[in-house]
Amino acid sequence: MPASFDDLQKELEVLNSEYQSFEEVHKDYLKAVNEMNALQSQCIAGLKHHYHRIGCIQKDLNRLGITDDEKVKTFVQQKALRDNQLQEIQETLPRENGLYLRIILGNVNVSLLNKADRFRYKEEYEKFKLVLTIICLCLLLVTLTFHYRVLDAIFLFLLVWYYCTLTIRESILKVNTSKIKGWWLSKHYISTVLSGLIITCYSAVASVSLPEGVLIST
Repeated sequence: MPASFDDLQKELEVLNSEYQSFEEVHKDYLKAVNEMNALQSQCIAGLKHHYHRIGCIQKDLNRLGITDDEKVKTFVQQKALRDNQLQEIQETLPRENGLYLRIILGNVNVSLLNKADRFRYKEEYEKFKLVLTIICLCLLLVTLTFHYRVLDAIFLFLLVWYYCTLTIRESILKVNTSKIKGWWLSKHYISTVLSGLIITCYSAVASVSLPEGVLIST
């Protein structure tokens, strides 16, 4: 049975009173976000300052050329400790995007500031690789079996999209202190370019299916 208008009015009044509390919480949230952004800027500026001063100290130490003195050894140990401390601090602050991400995304902040989010994103990256690899292999088998031009095109477009997406995800992981090796990133950059070249050359030739060797090598 539908509620009466008086019941609806009472519900709206209750909701209005709840909204006032919610609005206060939202104001506190915005205040906290602004404070966090201000503190982040201060920490980033302080980090750059400390790295600059540490670099100057290292240059002056190298000019002195003293290595055997006990005081110097203690000094070097203290500097190494400070380097490690700065590295730990840097991992909790937003990082600048690399050149590739700046070209693709601009200066959008892609830093994940806690380990749980980083681990979750790495898991999603691994799952993405596994699922797309299986899909590509299945589509490759279908393409090699039936030799239709449209299947070749779908397979190549999928490869280009896969490698482009993979390089973006890996670049985001790199910003978030992942240990991805440079050669692994370079391999996928090259694969992206090669896939693009193959699909460009393929689209320029009408009514010709790709050789099996080319499909397998991609």
